[in-house]
Amino acid sequence: MDFNKISAAEAAALIQNGQTIGLSGFTPAGVPKCTPAEIAKKAAAEHAAGRPFKISVFTGASTGQSCDGELSNAEAIDFRAPYTTNPDFRKNVNRNSLNYSDLNLSNMATQIRQGYLGPVNWAIIEACDVERVGSKAHIYLTAAGGISPTVCRLATEGIIIELNAFHSPKSKGIHDVYEIEDHPHRTPIMINKASDRIGKPYVEVDASRIVGVVECNIPDEARAFKDPDPITSQIGQNVADFLLANMKQGLIPSSFLNLQSGVGSGANAVLGALGHCPEVPDFNIYTEVLQDAPVGLMKQGRVLSASACSLTVTNECLLDIYDNMDFFKDKLVLRPSEISNSPEVIARIGVCSLNTAIECDIYGHVNSTKICGTKMMNGIGGSADFTNNAYLSIFTCGSTTKGGAISSIVPFASHIDHTNHFIDAVITEYGVADLRHKSDMQKAEALIAVAHPDYQPMLRDYLKFAEKTGGHTHHCLSAAFAMHDTFLRKGDMRLTDWAEYVK
Repeated sequence: MDFNKISAAEAAALIQNGQTIGLSGFTPAGVPKCTPAEIAKKAAAEHAAGRPFKISVFTGASTGQSCDGELSNAEAIDFRAPYTTNPDFRKNVNRNSLNYSDLNLSNMATQIRQGYLGPVNWAIIEACDVERVGSKAHIYLTAAGGISPTVCRLATEGIIIELNAFHSPKSKGIHDVYEIEDHPHRTPIMINKASDRIGKPYVEVDASRIVGVVECNIPDEARAFKDPDPITSQIGQNVADFLLANMKQGLIPSSFLNLQSGVGSGANAVLGALGHCPEVPDFNIYTEVLQDAPVGLMKQGRVLSASACSLTVTNECLLDIYDNMDFFKDKLVLRPSEISNSPEVIARIGVCSLNTAIECDIYGHVNSTKICGTKMMNGIGGSADFTNNAYLSIFTCGSTTKGGAISSIVPFASHIDHTNHFIDAVITEYGVADLRHKSDMQKAEALIAVAHPDYQPMLRDYLKFAEKTGGHTHHCLSAAFAMHDTFLRKGDMRLTDWAEYVK
């Protein structure tokens, strides 16, 4: 390697107040770690000296503690987009110490190219290898695609590479790097099945634009998954039964659909349950994040191929993939987020989306981002990219949280990320609310039927009060958020007294 070697501190020294950094990665997978941590230290030192220091941060999705966590705690972030899940970042967002914009992940690279978010000054990219080929450099990404090709091409000051020895060079070739053209000259994305490749296995840039290479050996800041519990196992079985019934009725192809699954232990458990149901055919995955369960199903032959943006897996699972690249190289492909989440591809190849709801109201509107409508839990991510374009769109959730104090089925969602126009089914441990071919009032009956039994009488009582208002969709506005209000005041939705609210 004949690129300029620099330390993380030297890389951080290049970043100036008011500039914007664009990062590789998607979830904590593939995110640079040592340089953002050093930028946080620089910010703390500048603030202690009485000097301003804030930057904007563009990413593929969420990052880990060394980036989102430490930068937000150091009050180093002015503006940040898109998705995030880091607890410290969440705390800082909810106390309004930084500006956060929640965007659909399929739009992030496009909005950067269109200039809506302002210029990118620096690209900071984690790589498992970087090669000079004549006047060009080939950057081999690690565990995620994200927005890397876009920020590398547009960075006005240059590119900083974190060459991370934790990620094996054996993984070279797992990526399919392709950047969509600008409007109005876009060409079709020629992906017809999950395993198709249409780009290059590396990000190609002018070698002169690589300002420095920071060598490190740092594991991904991966989160462990909770083991399946009786609730997630039952939800998984309900999903499997619903899909099998649809297949037997001829409502979905006998060859099955490509599956997409969101982030988290619940989603991991549901996809694992599907894979272990013997009646479900072997299937392909077209998704944004690949988690531990489907990787295991690939080794069992249940998942035939998988297209994703990131390997959001435990480090043990990631190292196992690297050790078995001869097996995975023709079955697994990682793409930039605008390709993995492309609405056009999702709609055309036939995807069943499986995402998780924080709450769903009785008419089928879903909140997937904010607790009681105000406190950010996480960004919207790619859930709308898939839900709005899926052949079959499903949301899952346990019927209650906080030991039963919160119902996941409510009269009116306190925040709406997904309207009922795009949602085909909501599935809890109590069954399936199939919302297709139903009016709003019929949807209400179906959704109340899958609520926790403690809450079903309360929800039916609400409908009786709301019925007096008439209209296509019944609502008693004075009582619509009574359950939320009761929880905020008393700590338990079950203590709701409708008489306090019904006018």
